[in-house]
Amino acid sequence: MRSDSNTVSMSTTIYTAIALLAAFGIAAIFYIRQRGLRATPRQLIPGSPLPDFQATDEQGNPVYSVGLHGSPTVILFVRGNWCPFCSRQVSNLTQHYRDIVSLGAKLILITPKPLETTRRVAEFFNVEFDFWLDDELTLTRQLGLLQEGGVPGSYNKEYGKDTVWPTALVVDGAGIISYTALSKHISDRPDPELLLREVRKTIKT
Repeated sequence: MRSDSNTVSMSTTIYTAIALLAAFGIAAIFYIRQRGLRATPRQLIPGSPLPDFQATDEQGNPVYSVGLHGSPTVILFVRGNWCPFCSRQVSNLTQHYRDIVSLGAKLILITPKPLETTRRVAEFFNVEFDFWLDDELTLTRQLGLLQEGGVPGSYNKEYGKDTVWPTALVVDGAGIISYTALSKHISDRPDPELLLREVRKTIKT
């Protein structure tokens, strides 16, 4: 009788341990996913005018957001050439670049540092992305996209600790934001076909 009781007690303990581990695992996954979510800054909410800002082109010349008025624009904020997800994003974009520009739209990539790796990718596929630089993260802070401590430690010396949160915007010809997508997680990037559909939608409205 005592043996049966011990067996039942042991089984109960095992089942309880399994249930606790499962609950812990679910809670951990939920926490990680929620931690990666980021609210859209109020200044980038669709329907709002794109804030006036200044950046620098690859030659070191100042460029201004107001200069984008007159045609739809896709603006992508990417972290840097050290980020494999950003390089993959640019590579994927090359497949849809001509579809986007054939609609009369512009494609601007804004980064804290020159994207040498992704520039080579763009040149390989013979596409002309415009790279705008936000070297001091001034624009990144202005738009509420700063990711503190987002640069891996091994890259801190060259790139600093902070970077931009990956974000995609579609802006109409009047400078009004029609679509905003912040990456849910560092590895997540918007589908280029989705951006293309948003550009078409912007042109029709």
